[in-house]
Amino acid sequence: MPERVETTNPEGVDYGWVMQVTFVVTIVIGAPIVAFLSVNADLPSWGARAEFAVRVGAPIWFCTALIVFAYAKRNQA
Repeated sequence: MPERVETTNPEGVDYGWVMQVTFVVTIVIGAPIVAFLSVNADLPSWGARAEFAVRVGAPIWFCTALIVFAYAKRNQA
């Protein structure tokens, strides 16, 4: 008989859930925002495009993470 796999019941915020939801929401909502903001930007090279995506995407990712964490903290069981 194989050994029993242990399970956990974490107290507090489930950080795995927060990371997964942050990733999905940032791609679904953040990517169109970055694309929209890049329309009027002068991006002559791939390096400039990547730099723009990081400069604009990082704050979107950070704000999304804070919002998702606050939601998880408020609605924890």
